[in-house]
Amino acid sequence: MNARLAAGAAALLLTAVLAGCGGPGGGSDSGGASASPDTSASADPEGTSSPSPSASPTPTSTPVALPTDCRAILSDAVLAQLDGIPLNDAAFGPSGVGDDGTLTCIWGDPGADTTNLVTTVSGMNRGPALDMLNALVTNEGFSCFTPDDGTRCEKTWPNAQYPVTDGRTLFWRDDILIDTRYSNLAPDGYTSSIIAHLFD
Repeated sequence: MNARLAAGAAALLLTAVLAGCGGPGGGSDSGGASASPDTSASADPEGTSSPSPSASPTPTSTPVALPTDCRAILSDAVLAQLDGIPLNDAAFGPSGVGDDGTLTCIWGDPGADTTNLVTTVSGMNRGPALDMLNALVTNEGFSCFTPDDGTRCEKTWPNAQYPVTDGRTLFWRDDILIDTRYSNLAPDGYTSSIIAHLFD
């Protein structure tokens, strides 16, 4: 199968996963923590992944509230890995809770050339989430799978200027999107910690 057909097949699988959702829910069959295809550079390298989603989300009845505190959504173990790294320095621009309720968390030293991590937690309905995640699979080569009753897509790549790894990890469930972009800063269990705080 050539690359174009493989990308198309992955996109169709992702479409089936999210379109099969009868309401604002996430899918499950992994039953545990999740991982990146490149575990050496993932923002959350625990568990086992597959190259494309393989299960349909199931709806839940209780809406999930957007968080308001960047530290509160992380476990002590993850916070320990971020110890000494400034949070939401004004030099990086707007952060914290936005007018629409979106929480933006920026971990990084403004004096560093790279090494930072930016997470936004926002509300997103199933339709726009489906379109966005399918586009990432088809156009940018992201890998998607279905851990923690949701859909997760991620990719890593070499930084264009420095000898470090950059990446992006997205997780969608119950109309909530966790979107993290990072460069040379990928704490173990980061995304799973946020998922556990929001949904468990």
